[in-house]
Amino acid sequence: MPSFRSQIIQRIMRDAHNALLTSVSIQERRRRFDAAARRGVRVPRCVSLCSMSARGVPADWFEPYNAEPGRAILYLHGGAYTIGSPTTHRGLAGRIACAARARILLIDYRLAPEHPFPAALEDALASYAWLLDKGFAPEHLAIGGDSAGGGLTLATAISLRDADRPLPAALFLISPWTDLTFSGHSIKSRANRDPVLTITDEWLENPYAGDYPLDHPLLSPLFADLRGLPPTFIQVGSEEILYDDSARLEAKLNAAGVRNQFEVWDGMWHVFQGFAPYIPEAQTAIERIGAFLNAHL
Repeated sequence: MPSFRSQIIQRIMRDAHNALLTSVSIQERRRRFDAAARRGVRVPRCVSLCSMSARGVPADWFEPYNAEPGRAILYLHGGAYTIGSPTTHRGLAGRIACAARARILLIDYRLAPEHPFPAALEDALASYAWLLDKGFAPEHLAIGGDSAGGGLTLATAISLRDADRPLPAALFLISPWTDLTFSGHSIKSRANRDPVLTITDEWLENPYAGDYPLDHPLLSPLFADLRGLPPTFIQVGSEEILYDDSARLEAKLNAAGVRNQFEVWDGMWHVFQGFAPYIPEAQTAIERIGAFLNAHL
């Protein structure tokens, strides 16, 4: 049963204008998303934060006061590959850093439509290489992300594997968007339950894909060969239209022999973890992510 606080927030979200789904320009959506984050996102006191560059990719670098030596995470934010930034995800990234006792590199990867595929993937790979350059060993590294950032996390790991480059010790995915073709049954079956997301024509013609087919394995990693990937942790809300992006991914990981943990959070919505510290489920879920990472890094 969702907490009273989460029920209130869901009612508010159902009535609120969703910045992801308005008819205004992408540039205006980005501005509104960042502005809302500046008003409501709190960076936890347990971390220090500085802005920097990782092989030319702008980024935020989080240092939790309880960080274990040599441990780091590459974090890839969500936003349908068109909006979002470190500004919108500092609260979530900071809390994961504290829970995992690890430094986090939260990158400002290039967005579509100005920079279609594979721009975001190239930036993620460059940032991971920067962490290796700085002396972080792969066995003490993780990659994670939410929504589109979850799909990008998988694409990054697949690209590293296929290039025979060192893989991180673990992956973690928060409400990952793994299927840009929207073939999952939950797109329709949960359409009246999801308080956050609604499929629009713009989503169906995502500008990040550019000239590539939407089922390309590095755009929709649900259709990729997943063999040989690191242990993977997945969290998804029960009310999401993208629920099947996670459920089908778990089945494919199992078939590929990839160790994984799959958590469904009853009554929760897309990337509810971003609502910490306002709802108890969000902080508990982040602590679960931290426990997974502490066990693998």
